Amino acid sequence: MHNGLVSVTIVTYNSGRFIKRCLESVLAQRYSLKEVIVVDNVSTDGTLDILDQFADRIRIVNNEENVGFAAAQNQAIHMSSGEWILTLNPDVLLMPNFIQSLVDAGNRDTQIGTVCGKLLAMMATFDLPEKPLVDSTGIYFNPMLRHLDRGSRDVDNGDYLNFEYVFGATAAAALYRREMIDDISIAGEFFDNDFFVYREDADVAWRAQIYGWKTLYTPHARGYHVRSVLPGNRRALPSAINMHSVKNRFLMRVKNMTPNLYLRNFFHITMRDLVVVGACLLQEHSSLRAFWLLAKKWNSVVAKRRVIMANRRVSDQYLARWFQFQPVSQPAPKTVRVPARAKAVRS
Repeated sequence: MHNGLVSVTIVTYNSGRFIKRCLESVLAQRYSLKEVIVVDNVSTDGTLDILDQFADRIRIVNNEENVGFAAAQNQAIHMSSGEWILTLNPDVLLMPNFIQSLVDAGNRDTQIGTVCGKLLAMMATFDLPEKPLVDSTGIYFNPMLRHLDRGSRDVDNGDYLNFEYVFGATAAAALYRREMIDDISIAGEFFDNDFFVYREDADVAWRAQIYGWKTLYTPHARGYHVRSVLPGNRRALPSAINMHSVKNRFLMRVKNMTPNLYLRNFFHITMRDLVVVGACLLQEHSSLRAFWLLAKKWNSVVAKRRVIMANRRVSDQYLARWFQFQPVSQPAPKTVRVPARAKAVRS
């Protein structure tokens, strides 16, 4: 096992209440990291003072404007040199073996482009809830094109103990293979800068699936996450987050949706669209700007779609099996397999 293959990339924006504990947990890993890169999007809450305490151990970039999570992560990824990139939210706390476990899992098969572990829920005070709750064991899509976290808010009662292939990983703590990043990036963007914030990891997961890459969940990597964006607390979120959520729902679809998948799920997709558009018209007026931004970006979004579809390496049947109302996973082989990465269409 070679050490020093992982670059950790973190984006901060007024993350003062979390970032110190997060960085301490990163630097305490039982794995020799290649580098830790933090890009700050013009924090005003003391985050920069905290980062200065780590200046001799991490690389810090101070942006002059808030370019969003996606663009700032892309900045950090471009600066990094690791064979694997661990994207990390500042409100995540890692157990000491987290990164080693991810790397070991990723080395099981060269077709694995993303690895995720078991994140448990943590309160904003970094205290744990009375009963341990699951935050994420990977993400999945349902037929309404909602992306959700597997196991989210379930009591952690010993489930998710096996290696499994899942649709994708939350970028709060996802290990991405450099080869995959290079393969699926469009015009140098791994995360789509047009997303700004929210759903950018689901977009990457969908694109990676189209290109034939796998996401592996390992039960041996454990961490904790303070999650502020949940399906049930939309009204408590900033209006900007909700607006980007609406915009990115449609951006993601225009880029990645295949005709067969759309026809299979047409009813559920349309029903959800009516709910989303109706809510914007009747209640959430600030989110109507999403449709103007979508129209403004239309030509470039369609151009990205052409690139994605030209690189498609999987069949309609393969994609369709992932879009179910219950989380879908596939058991991973118990043995390590290291083949040349095939580019044939999988059925």
